[in-house]
Amino acid sequence: MTLNIFLLLLLVTSVFTGLFTQGIKTWLSDMNKSYHANILAGAVSIALSVLIGAAYIILTGSALNDKMFVCLIALILLSWLSAMVGYDKVVQAILQIQNGR
Repeated sequence: MTLNIFLLLLLVTSVFTGLFTQGIKTWLSDMNKSYHANILAGAVSIALSVLIGAAYIILTGSALNDKMFVCLIALILLSWLSAMVGYDKVVQAILQIQNGR
């Protein structure tokens, strides 16, 4: 998995996390259920990361080797982080690390 594909998967996960979280929050509010927004966003991001990672492996026919496993764990952690602090900040940090700044 290249860095560009990884960042694309992270972007997709981040966008869908925002959409699904907002939908779930609206649904819970309509049902008069209480929730913690950060815990909800974190759980949604983890679930979507697993699903999107699995879909990537299936659609590309990739093997689940050590490198792919590390990439999927990174996708889960970074999508959780982006759900907590924002996708733009996470990508900025990745690019700064990559460019050595």
